[in-house]
Amino acid sequence: MKPSKNEETDLDSEAARRALDYYLNPAPPRPSLDNKIWTLHNGVTARQAHNHALALLRCASATAHETATHQPEGMTREVMFALMHMVNMARALLEHEQAALKEEK
Repeated sequence: MKPSKNEETDLDSEAARRALDYYLNPAPPRPSLDNKIWTLHNGVTARQAHNHALALLRCASATAHETATHQPEGMTREVMFALMHMVNMARALLEHEQAALKEEK
C-alpha cells in the first residue's frame, strides 16, 4: 500500500470509515439474562426439558469418549477424558434427581 501524499484527505477518509462502521457495523450486544442465545418452545414441561438435557449429556459424553480414544497419548486425550468424566457427573446428578422425583410420587 502506497503512503498517501495528502494528510487532510487521509483524515477525512479515516473519519468516514469510522462513521460508516459505527452505523453499518454496530458492536454486537453483550450477553445478558434478557438476551438469550436460544429459548425453549412454549409448553415444554420441566420433565421434557430434563429428559432432553439427559439425552444431550449422553451424546456429549459419547462424543468426548470417541474423540479421546482416537487421540494419541498426551494432553488432548487427557482433557477429553476429563470432559467426558465431568459430563457423566452432571448426567449422574440429573439421573439421581429424576429417580428421587419418581420415588416421591
